[in-house]
Parts: sequence; C-alpha cells; structure tokens
Amino acid sequence: MVAQGYVIIAPEYRGSTGYGKQMYELIDYGGLEVEDVYAGRNYMLENYDFIDPERVGILGWSHGGLITLFNIFNHPDDYKVAYAGVPVSDLIARMGYKTQGYRDLYSVDYHIGQTAYENVEEYRKRSPAWHAEKLQTPLLIHTNTNDEDVNVLEVEHLIKALKAADREFQYEIFQDAPGGHSFDRLDLLRAKEIRLKIYKFLAQYLNPSSPFATVEELARAGYR
Repeated sequence: MVAQGYVIIAPEYRGSTGYGKQMYELIDYGGLEVEDVYAGRNYMLENYDFIDPERVGILGWSHGGLITLFNIFNHPDDYKVAYAGVPVSDLIARMGYKTQGYRDLYSVDYHIGQTAYENVEEYRKRSPAWHAEKLQTPLLIHTNTNDEDVNVLEVEHLIKALKAADREFQYEIFQDAPGGHSFDRLDLLRAKEIRLKIYKFLAQYLNPSSPFATVEELARAGYR
C-alpha cells in the first residue's frame, strides 16, 4: 500500500498483546479500542499536513474488521471508504461455536465480566451485525467458507443485516479459498488477485498516486 502512495497507520489499541499485563487487561473488545483507532486517525491529521483529510480510508482483518466496521458506524463522516476482511461480526453467535476456553476470555473481570447467557445485550452491543443500519460509508466485505477462525455464518449475518437495512455495500463470499482465515494474505496468485480487488475498490475513493493496475505490478512492489 505504501508503494501505491498511501500513508499507513497501524495503531496498537488497548488490549494488544506484547505490551505487558497492564496493557492487555485494558481490553475493551468492540468498545474503547475502536476509539483508540479513531484517535490514531485524528493524531495523523493533526500532525501531518501532507495527509488529505478528505481521503482517509480504514481497513482491517478479522478482529480488525470488527474495529473497521465500528469506526465507520460511529464516525461515518470521517472515513471515505472501508474494507472489512473476514470481520468478527456477531459475538453472540461466536460464543456458540467457540470452545469454553475462548468464551472464558470474555467473561473475566477485566473484560466483559459476564457470559453471553448472563448479559446477551452487552454482547449484542459489541457486535457489528446488530448495528448494520448505521452504515453510510462505501464498504467492501470479504469472507471465506472454510475460515477456521471467523466462521462464515458470522459474516453472512452481517451481510443479511446490511441488506435488511437497505444499506449499499459490496461483498464477496469465497468458496474454500486456500489459506482459510488468511486466504488473501498468502504469496499465491489467487491471494494476490484478491488483494488487487481490494486495492482497486479503495482506489476508487482514495485516488492514490500510484495505484496498481495488475497483479504483476503488485508483485514487483513486494519484491523491490
């Protein structure tokens, strides 16, 4: 993306691992972490005058997809376009198909503090699929039927909710694409073709200085 002329920020929101126990236990999944990312956007615009405030996009993968969705839902006037790859979309459904050990991560005192059974409304509040009517920003969603992390049923719920709310967006459900959860992040031709689709979608709204036109251009940029 840098090779295409984008300025990139990859914020370390509260709850990120690798920064110690205190940082991790500030986790607020689907809550203040979303505002941490939004604060990163604002910091860049306040400090770097070469960034065009009218050409700011946001994209994320998996949990980052959830953060992307909530950023455009909460701040619709501040992003020109968004991409959400295999986004965590429905924590209520997620608690149903994940293991008990995974569910326990959410119900500890420093996190939600309750199970979905005990407080289903809190889990709904933190699930993008239950806020689909808020969409105003151009959005592309990708998911994969053999995703072993974010089950396709979560993203299908998001897609159905957006359609029911009569929102305009684009999406693609890939059928058993190699790589499962990481299907467009691999060094494979198909993955590169998918990434090029994403870049072309973003470029329609962000107008980068050197957009990729072909997979060959993408590949050359990766091996300079």
